[in-house]
Amino acid sequence: MARTAFDARLGTTQGRALASSVGTVAPSGDYLFVLGDAERGRFHDLAPGDHAEVQQVVDLTGVDLVRAQLRLRVPPSTPADVRWAASIRVDGVSFAQATSAGGRERALTDLAANVSKLSGLHTVAVRLALEGA
Repeated sequence: MARTAFDARLGTTQGRALASSVGTVAPSGDYLFVLGDAERGRFHDLAPGDHAEVQQVVDLTGVDLVRAQLRLRVPPSTPADVRWAASIRVDGVSFAQATSAGGRERALTDLAANVSKLSGLHTVAVRLALEGA
């Protein structure tokens, strides 16, 4: 299987990683999930529409909000006509999203998706995607 920009370094600076090994602190526990690469200066050829996500089937009965704590760090070399977007998706639909242009770093301490009208099993995902502006 050929490796892509999103899985070439799984377990080290991509995917499920030990927080201390990527120089950060996890909000809870010792591990965090890296969509992209935690190491600065690693570049890949990407196009709008390319994305990475982690998803899980969850029972949303009685749940009001799905929350995520994220850090969105975008290289300064990112072209002006594209942006990175971090989103919480439910069954493939974006319920909450934050974007960032090139050269910015954003700490998203409480990205929240209102799921109060949903019940039963749904696929919940956190996605990092490159979008055309």
